[in-house]
Amino acid sequence: MEHKSWHQMEKEELAQALGSAPDRGLTSEEAGERLQRYGRNELSEGKKISPITLFLNQFKDFMVLVLVGATLISGLLGEYLDALTIVAIIVLNGILGFIQEFRAERSLRALKELSAPNANVMRNGEVVVVPASELVPGDIVLLESGDRVPADIRLIETNSFYAEESALTGESVPVGKHASPIWEHDLPLGDQRNLGFMGTMVTRGTAKGLVIRTGMNTEMGKIADLIQQTEAMETPLQHRLEQLGKILIVVAVGLTVMVVIAGILHGQPTYGMFLAGVSLAVAAIPEGLPAIVTIALALGVQRMIKRKAIVRKLPSVETLGCASVICSDKTGTLTQNKMTVTRLWLGGRRLEVSGEGYEPVGGITEGEAAVDLKSDQPLRRLLQIAALCNNASLYKRPIEEENKKRKIKEARAEEWALKGDPTEGALAVLGAKLGVSAKSLEGIYNRIKEFPFDSERKRMSVLVTHQGGRLICAKGAPDLLLEQCSYILWDGNIVPLTPSLKQKVSQAAEEMAGSALRVLGMAYRDLRPQDACETEQEVECQLVFVGLTGMIDPPRREVREAIATCRRAGIKTVMITGDHQLTAEAIAGQLGIMPRGGMAVNGRQLAAMSDEQLDKIVNNIYVYARVSPEHKLRIVKSLQRQGHVVAMTGDGVNDAPAIKAADIGIAMGITGTDVSKEASALVLSDDNFATIVSAIEEGRGIYENIRKFIRYLLASNVGEILTMFLAMMVGLPLPLVPIQILWVNLVTDGLPAMALGVDQAEKDLMQHKPRSAKENIFARRLGWKIISRGILIGLCTLGAFWITLRSGTSLVEAQTVAFATLVMAQLIHVFDCRSSRSIFHRNPLQNRYLVLAVLSSLVLMLCVLYIEALQPIFKTVPLDFRSWCLVFVAAGIPTFVMGIGSVLGTPGNKKTRTRIPFDGSKPIAR
Repeated sequence: MEHKSWHQMEKEELAQALGSAPDRGLTSEEAGERLQRYGRNELSEGKKISPITLFLNQFKDFMVLVLVGATLISGLLGEYLDALTIVAIIVLNGILGFIQEFRAERSLRALKELSAPNANVMRNGEVVVVPASELVPGDIVLLESGDRVPADIRLIETNSFYAEESALTGESVPVGKHASPIWEHDLPLGDQRNLGFMGTMVTRGTAKGLVIRTGMNTEMGKIADLIQQTEAMETPLQHRLEQLGKILIVVAVGLTVMVVIAGILHGQPTYGMFLAGVSLAVAAIPEGLPAIVTIALALGVQRMIKRKAIVRKLPSVETLGCASVICSDKTGTLTQNKMTVTRLWLGGRRLEVSGEGYEPVGGITEGEAAVDLKSDQPLRRLLQIAALCNNASLYKRPIEEENKKRKIKEARAEEWALKGDPTEGALAVLGAKLGVSAKSLEGIYNRIKEFPFDSERKRMSVLVTHQGGRLICAKGAPDLLLEQCSYILWDGNIVPLTPSLKQKVSQAAEEMAGSALRVLGMAYRDLRPQDACETEQEVECQLVFVGLTGMIDPPRREVREAIATCRRAGIKTVMITGDHQLTAEAIAGQLGIMPRGGMAVNGRQLAAMSDEQLDKIVNNIYVYARVSPEHKLRIVKSLQRQGHVVAMTGDGVNDAPAIKAADIGIAMGITGTDVSKEASALVLSDDNFATIVSAIEEGRGIYENIRKFIRYLLASNVGEILTMFLAMMVGLPLPLVPIQILWVNLVTDGLPAMALGVDQAEKDLMQHKPRSAKENIFARRLGWKIISRGILIGLCTLGAFWITLRSGTSLVEAQTVAFATLVMAQLIHVFDCRSSRSIFHRNPLQNRYLVLAVLSSLVLMLCVLYIEALQPIFKTVPLDFRSWCLVFVAAGIPTFVMGIGSVLGTPGNKKTRTRIPFDGSKPIAR
């Protein structure tokens, strides 16, 4: 059917191709037959996964299987409390994962809600209302302001018809539509001005159109299909934990078996060694690791909520920490999504307008001086035209409820908002800044007729009465408006519009357009009593040209600094927008996104490239303009093929596939559609790009904290295993009995490790490049630190045991000394883990949670030493002052010896610092 593009066809060709009559529509029988052929006008959800299956899938993870094994071992030992705790951890993780995946799958249902429930259709020559799901190709649809377009349609009649398509195309203002053919073949969606797209909203005028695509064949359906086909990416944290789990199970079981065999070969009782081996295996596998990771992420989430970033998937917090590229939508994300007049041109004069957004606060200056409205007749006339030739209005809307909903505490109870077209709203704000508004002009100027804007005339005019006379006020595209002008207001006088003056106006308009400003011309005419005023041709002639207004959707004030911070952190910012390339480049220049030598590419250029060609230059592209949803997906995947971890921000339906495909998808909380939110991992409650920087900092800090407690837990476990292993290898008695091993595991692996999860970040956290997504969890010498500290902890514990045993004391006392030494060594080592350098580089009392956790662990250790009822259970005896001196010296050696080595410049302990280039295009592990 689509041998010729729909936008290229004449009305008669359309009717013939679709087998429909524009004046009567389809018959009921034809519509029924086509419904059977094409299917219902609905978006399918693809293959559904039952909630039960989704829940059971959460227990296939390798670490979960490790936890199940630890549960069985704990149960065999009679440690039912440990077993119940592990089971609770497994179930909790399963529930959290189920909730996250279940909510993610709701994105298609949110997309379906954008479909219109009913449609006005011409059937059998009559206009009837039918469910939108029953529309078929060839139906004649009637649309008016406020309607949602129910399918993809080719317009055949329009009357001042405008559609808001930002959710689909990224356009920041409503788009004027027409019914004429467009002869170009390959056009971006935003340029197909004679088509209406499913799910977009009619903002002005009326139209009639022929349905050309329904259901999954629509542009909205293509997006739904992309969402279905796009696989969600696993996060680096999930990869690291899976890798860590495999290493732990192999190493722990292997060493435990060796300990048991060595003990038996040296004459130890088989049953006792078996119990010791099983206890050692339970202690060696940090079964609390997933829970601690979850807690660290959850606490980080709470901190991020306070910074206006809402996390939908816990691992995504960590993923932000290694993001090397942020692909950001322009409208509403980098900009305010509020058109604002920033420049005026009046008879050769250039005036600047201050103020942002819809709040009527600001002024107009010429050079350094403020303009006096009372004495500036041309400016006063321009503001009057802007206010009178305008259907938009400003109002104050309460925001208290919205603040409560978004958990934002602000002093303001209300804010200025716009009702109407954003372009007209910008003109209304312009006049209101100097006290000129439609309300202030009531009674002085009274509107009696309007000639609406249309895409052919590209202008709008109104007829008003004034002091017994009549006045025409007009605004529109400068080039077409100039053709209707015979005079110009120059130096306060009305003079003929000569070719040279017309050239000056055109040059001024081109200059403003070159600065990415949307330019409108203003003109008027005093009508004589005998002048006709029935048609626009009669009134829009012999006008007096007054001046030009230049407006733009301004960048957010805080975004430039946020982008600079990203650059210092080695993160590249890329703008992806549906707006025109000139506008995108101007905004990118203002925000500092585009470096010297950077490239900007539009949708047509991108479509002409192969994936291989795009991959070669993608690192040098900073702006993508006039792109489609498929293009956004290609960009994300190309960056990923270059080794980048990609964060994709957006607010529209068109962003959803790319958001889902990105390593981390970020949606706007205020302006974002439900589709983009459901497909995302992170939602910005304030729609503020700067919030992403806070989220990245938090993500980096959380990942470093996870590395801290992995370093602590594994070094401690290595120390425990080596203590037992070396003792068995040299033929010594057991330094620790099984119950002591389990108690050490309980005392040291719980609260101190959790306290490391909320540790404060180091000051230079955002001065480094993002780590590589392929970075091993033990990278940056973490493996060396774990092994070296673990060996020292094991040797010192065994040394304290051997010295005590050689002094002639009982085996129980020697084992008690070893027990106390092992616990103290680990509790001292936990402070060393706070710094990537050594214990001397950070204030040990800064983390009060860690201090409290260590004190509580000390109390638990002292309980089994000095409470008589517990001594027989844990095979301990009270220690004297001499024994405690030995314990503290032996326990302090692993941390302080390595710390002194770091201070003195021992190789391998200096922190590597890397200069970050401007673009941060390559992710490098620190």
